[in-house]
Amino acid sequence: MNTPLVSVVCLCYNHERFVEEALQSVRNQTYPNIQLIVVDDYSTDESVEVVKRVLSDFPGAEFMACLSNLGNCVAFNKGFEKARGDFIIDLSADDVLLPERIEKGVKIFQSVGPEVGVNFSDAEQIDETGKSLGFHSDLFSHDTIPEGDVYREVISRYFINSPTMMIRRAVFEKLGGYDESLAYEDFDFWVRSSRYFKYCYTAEPLVKRRIVTSSLGQKQYSKGSKQLGSTLKVCEKVYALNKTSEENDALKKRIRYEMRQALRLGEIRLAWEYWKLLRRIF
Repeated sequence: MNTPLVSVVCLCYNHERFVEEALQSVRNQTYPNIQLIVVDDYSTDESVEVVKRVLSDFPGAEFMACLSNLGNCVAFNKGFEKARGDFIIDLSADDVLLPERIEKGVKIFQSVGPEVGVNFSDAEQIDETGKSLGFHSDLFSHDTIPEGDVYREVISRYFINSPTMMIRRAVFEKLGGYDESLAYEDFDFWVRSSRYFKYCYTAEPLVKRRIVTSSLGQKQYSKGSKQLGSTLKVCEKVYALNKTSEENDALKKRIRYEMRQALRLGEIRLAWEYWKLLRRIF
């Protein structure tokens, strides 16, 4: 097997309890050719000290400390600027790569054509202590996880476990990285990338995803969350990217769901913006 360089961009923000395990999971990979870039997004705990200690025994690893809190999208793009790999992994400092994640990802990419831009897999969900909470695939025990052209699917429903993604460099180059105007990255990334690239799925857990109650993802549907407005922006992008009536039907489904969440949270103005977008589609 050829061994192209794989760049792991590890984003850390107040992850002092977890970052060492995340970094060690990169060190423990069975794949030999890895570039590790750690970006600390202005942590206020002891994360930087932990990272520096771990990286002191990690030859070739690069560390970047942001001078202010930039948010996930901007911080990742800063790390990506240093990435030289043919493939990229966006690793949160509270998640864990299983030892064969990168090796198996490279083999998969080498067995498919360049039209496949993203490989994602099953994941074991763990709590803050590392206790297993089951598997991501448990949510889909009576359903099929789609692959190939998943554009319409990612508009209408959730099925990709973000930390499991391994991404062809060409995808980020096509998209210009993450959209820095957004408060979170995954929904927008799925939409824009799947418009141009295919996805392939590995039906085995290759990552441990940690469920942390204070994390950004756990607060998405809370009153005043900046992520709510970002989702509206992504839906507007979807409308501009859509090409078929079936894709518009998928967007209608998503808008109705997001509008219900906005009303539940008392975000009346946001719900009204969704209603206006829905009217434009009709």
